Amino acid sequence: MHALTRLGLVIGAIAALSAPAAAQPYPNKPVRIVVPFGPGGPADVYARQLGQALTDVLKQQFIVENKPGAGAVIGTDIVAKAAPDGYTLLMMSNTHTTNETLLSKKPYALMRDLTAVAPVNSSDLVMVVNPKVPAKTLQEFIALAKAEPGKLSYASSGPGTPYHMAGELFKAMSGTDILHVPHKGSGEARASVIGGHVSMMFDAVTAMKGHVDAGQVRALATTGLKRSAVLPDVPTVNEAGVPGYEATIWLGIMAPAGTPPEIVARLNAEIGKIIAQPAIREAWARQGAVPMTMTPAAFTTYLRGDIDKWAKVIEKSGAKVQ
Repeated sequence: MHALTRLGLVIGAIAALSAPAAAQPYPNKPVRIVVPFGPGGPADVYARQLGQALTDVLKQQFIVENKPGAGAVIGTDIVAKAAPDGYTLLMMSNTHTTNETLLSKKPYALMRDLTAVAPVNSSDLVMVVNPKVPAKTLQEFIALAKAEPGKLSYASSGPGTPYHMAGELFKAMSGTDILHVPHKGSGEARASVIGGHVSMMFDAVTAMKGHVDAGQVRALATTGLKRSAVLPDVPTVNEAGVPGYEATIWLGIMAPAGTPPEIVARLNAEIGKIIAQPAIREAWARQGAVPMTMTPAAFTTYLRGDIDKWAKVIEKSGAKVQ
């Protein structure tokens, strides 16, 4: 009996020592947010803002790491292969949903190897033309494009980017034939349109607003379903002649597949609270970004729908990444 008592005490002591470790709440060490794009872009900027807010709320560091390359594949693969414990997260965008069709040889499958945590925000694009293009409205531009198939051109920051996909969706929904001219980045594409070498492009509203105000380009329409707060006098493509058109840049958070549901739910709830703050909403509105809030399940459905949407556009356009 005495031996059994001692054994019970030993087992109790071991359980007491191990209990705190098992009961430690998430997060109990630094969390890294991998951004599979270079510094300075929307994903990087908003990841850092979100990371700082999560650090303040959860009292653990959320560290942003830029891992660009191979059309976002390098950084995404790092997260896909990371331990599913909530300590490695991915800042992703609709580049990822188009990549599911464009890049057949990726080392991961988005919806198999990662799990949806929460959306972050979406930003409208603006369709601009060089002032020499004789079209003052979207309807006039469509008429011009149909009258001279293949003569007009549009610039993008590269194959497979949201700017490219916005152009292909526009062509498909408006029934126009416009030549795609890919560039090595948004800045180079912007310069081509301003210089009159390319007829038009879709670009971020904040990046183009100054050029619109200066008369270097003419804004014909924005790409959200509602008018942009940055360019409120410019109609949407949807209202100006192509019903149902929508092509925004959106961002979200994913984690490795198998991450515990309670951790996913905790992150989703905290991100939702952060982006609901008036100060955040007002700051993002000035930058042309609208907060997005969904449950993990709803975000999963959204991602699958976006993959299907762009797969159809890519198939119809024949778009490829070299």
